[in-house]
Amino acid sequence: MLGHGNYTYTPMEHWGNFPDEIILGDVAGIAVDAKDYVYLFNRGEHPVVVLSQNGDVLRTWGHGLFKNPHGASIGPDQCIYLTDNFDHTVRKFSLTGELLMQLGTSGISSGFMSGKPFCKCTHCAISPSGDIFVSDGYNNACIHHFNPTGKHIKSWGQSGAGPGEFNLPHNICCDNDGWIYVADRENSRIQIFDTSGNFETQINNMHRPSGLAITEGSSPDCIVGELASYLEVNKDFPNLGPFVSFFDKRGSLLSKLDKGSGPGLLPGQFISPHSIAIDSLGDLYIGDVAETDWEEVMGKELMPSSLRRFQKLKRSPK
Repeated sequence: MLGHGNYTYTPMEHWGNFPDEIILGDVAGIAVDAKDYVYLFNRGEHPVVVLSQNGDVLRTWGHGLFKNPHGASIGPDQCIYLTDNFDHTVRKFSLTGELLMQLGTSGISSGFMSGKPFCKCTHCAISPSGDIFVSDGYNNACIHHFNPTGKHIKSWGQSGAGPGEFNLPHNICCDNDGWIYVADRENSRIQIFDTSGNFETQINNMHRPSGLAITEGSSPDCIVGELASYLEVNKDFPNLGPFVSFFDKRGSLLSKLDKGSGPGLLPGQFISPHSIAIDSLGDLYIGDVAETDWEEVMGKELMPSSLRRFQKLKRSPK
């Protein structure tokens, strides 16, 4: 068992029934639809793998379309929005893989710290009204707001550590009232904005938030995938990740999924918890960019064949 209180989980070892021809790459994005089907946006030859709640593969799609899968979100419209940071695009698809809309021009960057869409965008979130908010990201420091048809409304943010400034906005969510939650990774905080993008508050006392999900309701709790340090000076320090933590909107720590033994490959351990999704039962799905970050986190060049790309954690009854 991991965690405590209302957020206690049991890791499901070996969950997912994959045929031999489907070999996952890093699961950079993960999403769950209204039927509790799980979408693994991964860096393998089958970029989108769709699983039933029992873990059976239902279909795959997106073959040959993506340069570097990075983020996945399913909106209230039950369409899936996939962010490709190397391609500088966000694409909207039906859940069966029909391309419906594209934001950004494939392979064309807006320029380093341009403040314009996109320069290695990282993730997107869909508000209840269908508006699209994109975090941008690796060579930019801002959030872009689009209407449901893809018209650019506004952008905000710049490089920095103040309110409304970002140091690698890596993940983004919208709650039921349209408020916006941004994992400001290298500032080690979650910033929260109103529906117009005005800064409201922030949640601190975390380390390099990478994955982010929120629970249902108007005052949700935040589920945060915290990364370990990659710096030589403190990369082996305890209590700095990787793990998954739960915070309320006031910033109180509610639970932490941490085996207490640092990064690793055991059930309930993580290498780099990059994406998080939650289903209708409250079960968690954690995508891990384990191959990408293996050497940085573990300090080893040789990767084991048992490298885990994602895992399911079953929520314990309250």
